[in-house]
Amino acid sequence: MIKVSVIGAHGRMGRTVVGAVDSADDMVIAQQLDAGDSFDIVNSQNTDIAVDFTIPSVTLNNVLELVKRDISVVVGTTGWTEEKYEKIRTALADHPEVGVFIAPNFAISAVLADYFAGVAARYFESAEVIELHHPDKVDAPSGTAIHTAHTIADARRAANLRGIPDGTQNDTSARGEVIDGIHVHAVRLRGLNAHEEVLLGNAGEQLTIRADSFDRGSFMPGVLLAIRNMATQSHPGLTVGLDSFLNL
Repeated sequence: MIKVSVIGAHGRMGRTVVGAVDSADDMVIAQQLDAGDSFDIVNSQNTDIAVDFTIPSVTLNNVLELVKRDISVVVGTTGWTEEKYEKIRTALADHPEVGVFIAPNFAISAVLADYFAGVAARYFESAEVIELHHPDKVDAPSGTAIHTAHTIADARRAANLRGIPDGTQNDTSARGEVIDGIHVHAVRLRGLNAHEEVLLGNAGEQLTIRADSFDRGSFMPGVLLAIRNMATQSHPGLTVGLDSFLNL
C-alpha cells in the first residue's frame, strides 16, 4: 500500500484527493494536514508520498520542508515560476533520492489539449489562449494557460515562425497578458469550473482545441497516476507536467 499524506486536506481539492486515495485499492491515507498543523507528524517512515494542494503563497515552503524530511511530493498548487523551480532543484541536490512532481493541471483532457496545441502550433500563423474558471480561483492567468502558452511558443520557435500578427499599437489593455509572445485571456465567471481554449488561425481557417473539466473529480485520475509513478518508479529530482507519465 502506498502511504499518502495530504497537505491542504481540508480545502476543496484536498478533500477530493483524500476521498480518491481512500477509494484506491493500492493507497491509504497516512496523515492529513491543513493550515496551522505541524509537519512534525509527517516523516519518511509513515509517508511514501505527500500531496500538496494548498495556496501559492505557502506551497514552496511546504515542498522544501518535505524534501528536507526525505519525502517525495506531488504538487497540484499553481503559481510556480522558474525562480521557485530553481529553489526546489537546489534543495533536491542534497536529497538525491527524493522527487518532486509539479503539474500545471491534472485533468487528462487538459494535458492532451496542451500537447495537441504544441503539435498544431507550428502550422498556424496566429495563436491565442483563453482560460475560463470559477471566480474563487486565486490566480490569473491559470498555471495551465501559462504552460500552454510556453508550449505553443516553443513549437513556433522550433518551426522558425515569425511573431504573431497583431495590429494593436497603442492601448493593448484588452489583449490579455502576453506570455512568451502568446496572448492569454482569463475569464472568471460563476458557474464555470476549469476550461481552456486554444485558438489557432491561418487565412481562411481556424482550429480550436478545448478542454473542459466540469468537476474536481476530473483531476483525480491524474493525481492517482502521479502518486503511483512517484511511489513505484524512480523519479528523483524535479519533474513538471503530467505528460511525463502519459507516454505521449
